[in-house]
Amino acid sequence: MRPIQIVSVLETEFRSTEQGHHTPVMLWGPPGVGKSQMVAQVATSHGVPVIDIRLSQMEPSDLRGIPFRSGEQVEWAIPAMLPDEVRHGPTGILFLDEITSAPPGVSAAAYQLILDRRLGEYQVPRGWAIFAAGNRQGDRGVTYAMPAPLANRFSHFDVETHLDDWVHWAYRNQIDERVIGFLRFRPELLFDFDPAHNPVAFPSPRSWEFAHRGLQKFGGNAKLLQGALQACVGPAAGIELHAFVNSLDKMPDLDAILAGEEQAVPDEIDLQYAVAAALVGRAIRAAGSSDASQVLGRILDYAGLFPQREMGVMLVSDLHRAIGNELFQVPQFNAWAQAVSDIMLS
Repeated sequence: MRPIQIVSVLETEFRSTEQGHHTPVMLWGPPGVGKSQMVAQVATSHGVPVIDIRLSQMEPSDLRGIPFRSGEQVEWAIPAMLPDEVRHGPTGILFLDEITSAPPGVSAAAYQLILDRRLGEYQVPRGWAIFAAGNRQGDRGVTYAMPAPLANRFSHFDVETHLDDWVHWAYRNQIDERVIGFLRFRPELLFDFDPAHNPVAFPSPRSWEFAHRGLQKFGGNAKLLQGALQACVGPAAGIELHAFVNSLDKMPDLDAILAGEEQAVPDEIDLQYAVAAALVGRAIRAAGSSDASQVLGRILDYAGLFPQREMGVMLVSDLHRAIGNELFQVPQFNAWAQAVSDIMLS
């Protein structure tokens, strides 16, 4: 399932705690596809805390608690990490990460917590959702087969990578437009993980964010930049991104485009992707300003110049995802839409 759909599922499941209809959710996927980030995104959108428990680092007693004598009876000390309405608030997300890497004894201790929302005398607060995530057995991680009793306590969703969803997230999180443009040019590199070769660094949504950070830190050091990028996304992808970044000095003048001056569309396809990504970034930064409509209009004018009209459609689609329906109010939009109507209909 696409990331944008997964986030919608998690949003719905979080809200369902209010009516008592919540079902714990298990997210499956290879490393680096953003499972943890999706959970964090839902928590941020609702302004609630996430308690992230890494079951792979637990002993059964860490979850169940420590027994102590109380008079003639034995009681259990409730672990402080578990959600508590007084300390953590009435609503939130209990996230059981790396659950497939947890030893069987720890998984067994989690059964009652996940399905019955309790452990002995402890009760998960009503407003707290329970989400979990883990890698599949073929992903070269330390994983155990999920026992059937545990699996039957979740609804299960496979997380897929999807470039449009990642691009939308990347613009919202101010990822370097050079990385976005490169992945528009080489979409197959958004996620390229072959567990048979057991790579150390490889392209993934998570590692492309690392590449973004690498560009900020090492962009001014020509001797270190290529190696830094390779360390983030692997040898081959790092070399390609480095070459892509070095070619951008041939890009047209973006300021001139936004000023309405005539600027030719580059012949090279990789530069066309780079220009498109950079223009969307400029539109995002202009949003809310007095000249936002003018900036959008100039970008729409330029989108109509691409010799391959599909490139212009991609640019405007990314622009709409980033800006929203404000784009439709720009006078140039109708002219652009009519010019590409045959492509849109097909």
